[in-house]
Amino acid sequence: MLLKPRHLQHGDKIAIVSLSSGMLGEKEFIHKYYIAKERFENDYGLSVVAMPNALRGRDFIYRNPKARADDLMQAFDDHEIKAVFCAIGGDDSIRLLPYVDFNVLRNNPKIFMGFSDTTITHFMMHKAGVVSYYGPSLMTDWSEYVEINEYTKEALAKTLFSPAALLNIPCSSYCSYETDRVLWGEQNISIRRPRFPNTGYEVLQGKGKVRGKLLGGCIDVFPMICGTKLWPCLDDWRGKLLLIETSESNMDAQLLCELLRNLQAQGILDVIEGIVVGKPGYREKYEPYKEVYNKVVAYEADRPDLPILYNVNVGHAYPIGVFPLGLEYEIDCDNKTLALLEAATDN
Repeated sequence: MLLKPRHLQHGDKIAIVSLSSGMLGEKEFIHKYYIAKERFENDYGLSVVAMPNALRGRDFIYRNPKARADDLMQAFDDHEIKAVFCAIGGDDSIRLLPYVDFNVLRNNPKIFMGFSDTTITHFMMHKAGVVSYYGPSLMTDWSEYVEINEYTKEALAKTLFSPAALLNIPCSSYCSYETDRVLWGEQNISIRRPRFPNTGYEVLQGKGKVRGKLLGGCIDVFPMICGTKLWPCLDDWRGKLLLIETSESNMDAQLLCELLRNLQAQGILDVIEGIVVGKPGYREKYEPYKEVYNKVVAYEADRPDLPILYNVNVGHAYPIGVFPLGLEYEIDCDNKTLALLEAATDN
């Protein structure tokens, strides 16, 4: 059973880490740190500390994976720090693996949150036996220009601050895509991200209700951890709900097909209870990705019964929610709903 960290409350100290890209420390982006810091402090009553290497920029962060891991270890080992939030994703947090002490993570359970390449660190948390939170990063969400959108803000409130015993997770009524992003720059801080009507959850296949603990993340980075000690064995996948979302790289549908085939070759699609699929970051991939799931899961894996919930606000979708990994969820195919069946954090 995974350890669940305590919820956040007024006066708590939180840490910011750069575990992959060092963008936050660059002069053209550092304003995003100060936007988020002001919100943490004024809107949530939190005390913010940037770990020693978090703001040292791209070049230093790239060249020093041990320094990144040291920041993570120090943040977890500091009993005054109650949560650790990632600055942004990237593409090489797998390089931290040799420097991570899993006992430090397990012996100091606290909220850890991020998405994208941070999937790697979420699997570290899973190996350590601690619930982690697939959700907003500082640069993309906590420092959203003008204000944090109401969908993300409500998800944060109901998971990290005032956890509900049972949380229904609605599909956002609005959305936008990677091509609609407001470019990061101080000249754009007064521009809101555009919004368009969303289509709601889609059930690609499956009937009735299915339950399971959520495990997964950004499928783009799965190949980096397959074959390492971070990748769960087949028995660990048994009975789980598999979370899959795709990054801003605009993955070709054929590559998604190949990655899903790898999961089938491992036997994972045979033992899971369902799949939760994030909204694609690009409009033009919305239908082609659906076709891939139908082809690989229903036909090739011969699992036309396996529930697949599509168009979920997670990861590279906008807006995004908070999804605790390792906790119990329910997909109701008939009513097209998704629910977290336990409190996201401890009181």
